[in-house]
Amino acid sequence: MLHPSYSDLIKVVNSGVEEGETPVVNSRYSIVMATAKRARQIVGRQSKGDLNIPVISKPLSKAVEELADGELRILPETEAEDEED
Repeated sequence: MLHPSYSDLIKVVNSGVEEGETPVVNSRYSIVMATAKRARQIVGRQSKGDLNIPVISKPLSKAVEELADGELRILPETEAEDEED
């Protein structure tokens, strides 16, 4: 998947939500913020030498790919706050 659309990414993220529950992601903004945060993590880990991702691969492209493949999970705000504590 070269360029997944926002609607495709929102469907992937919300795929685990049962009918009637509040979706995890409602907007493009949430997708952009999640992938940007993951891209910053990738850049930080690449600079430390922790990841074996080729330098040719752009961090944001890798983050979008991870989200589209279901490897990256976006948590609802309440769960994210619980994990930080």
